[in-house]
Amino acid sequence: MTTNTEPRDTSSVGAQPHKRTPIGAAMRLLTTITGSDIAEKYHLREPINRVAFHATKTGFKTLGAANRAFTQVASSGKPERPVTSSKGFFNLNPDEEQEMIAETVRDFSTEILRPAAYDADNAATTPEDILKRSAELGITMINVPEAFDGAATERGVVTNALVAEAMAYGDMGLALPLLAPSGVATTLTNFGSDGQQRTYLPDFAGENVPSSAVVIAEPRPLFDAFDLQTKAKRVPSGFRLSGVKSFVPAAGSAELFIVGAQLDGRPALFIVESDSQGLVIEADPGMGLRAAGMGRLLLDDVAVPATALLGEVEGDDAAAAYRDVVRLSRLGWSALAAGTAKAMLDYVIPYVNEREAFGEPISNRQAVAFMVANMATELDGLRLVTLRGASRAEQGLSFAREAALARKLTIDKGLQIGLDGVQLLGGHGFTKEHPVERWYRDLRGAGIGEGIVVL
Repeated sequence: MTTNTEPRDTSSVGAQPHKRTPIGAAMRLLTTITGSDIAEKYHLREPINRVAFHATKTGFKTLGAANRAFTQVASSGKPERPVTSSKGFFNLNPDEEQEMIAETVRDFSTEILRPAAYDADNAATTPEDILKRSAELGITMINVPEAFDGAATERGVVTNALVAEAMAYGDMGLALPLLAPSGVATTLTNFGSDGQQRTYLPDFAGENVPSSAVVIAEPRPLFDAFDLQTKAKRVPSGFRLSGVKSFVPAAGSAELFIVGAQLDGRPALFIVESDSQGLVIEADPGMGLRAAGMGRLLLDDVAVPATALLGEVEGDDAAAAYRDVVRLSRLGWSALAAGTAKAMLDYVIPYVNEREAFGEPISNRQAVAFMVANMATELDGLRLVTLRGASRAEQGLSFAREAALARKLTIDKGLQIGLDGVQLLGGHGFTKEHPVERWYRDLRGAGIGEGIVVL
């Protein structure tokens, strides 16, 4: 097998919605990664150590076991919420902080994630050194309120979309376990109770961020995120959860989950620590997104306290929080798809310009040129709908339409971009010598994923 060599894109992130948030403090952590050629640019601190899990090359099965003890704090007041400011417009110009964040993440993803993606895909796991190096990016901290030593004073949905897009530009499979804790922090910040925030958010603002994920998907055909088979029933001590959840990144090393379950006929979210009795975690590698180390949660009458219900509210409020989390996650998957689709486009353009047939570049053929142009057109459409939805969510406006459209475009157009990228490379597109076959497989996963990346 030949070594996978992929050109680095040094272009800018592109036009994005404008957002002004005082997150400059987060830049002290938004640095590049030790060992890369950009380390001197940002002066990275020594990364932290992570706990490994027992695994084979492509699978594992283990009882959930937390690597830390979360000190439970009772609710005593109003939870911290980031401000939503309605600007009344949709600006495509990123501010300086957004540009800095996106550029830093893009450097990280192209210089660290992309070279490691081939081996990580084969091993169906995220390399330990990637987890260590990513811990210093500070992505999670910008979604934690200042009261818990974070940097969030205003909602940062657009910034999170830029981060997801830039991370997936390197490799979507590796991006998932790195972005999943940020989704948990965002969910706790926007929907958690005061006690839940005080219990968990301080750890998400530090350097040793818990490996965690928002878990919605279930392993069944025609899965509907609003018709869950995982059930929650009331007991005197709180709730008991039963069911099977899938699409869990870095499942074997995770310490905390926010799990979707049906309660009294309505979906709700529950906080589940990984050492909860009755929780079993097993590997679940698939066709794509293999580098994420995907697993399943087997919930066998798992007991959680009454305070585990997200927001500690029931009924319409719990269902509304669940609905918004699902919609924000769909925008997150669309941002991931846009990043991978951009990587695909940037890879095939030089190829078709340099590859010759019948004495001229194949890009001179109309069929090839039109296919490339169509990829670029559909990519722009996907990005604009995603970012418009993120902008509306950030301003506290309804974004249900945009989330639905973004998901539809991800399923249809994102997959088509992946298919066309493989087609443009001809026989080379079928081999692992080029990354396009992996990107195509990952784009298929983006169309079926629920949860994990909550903007």
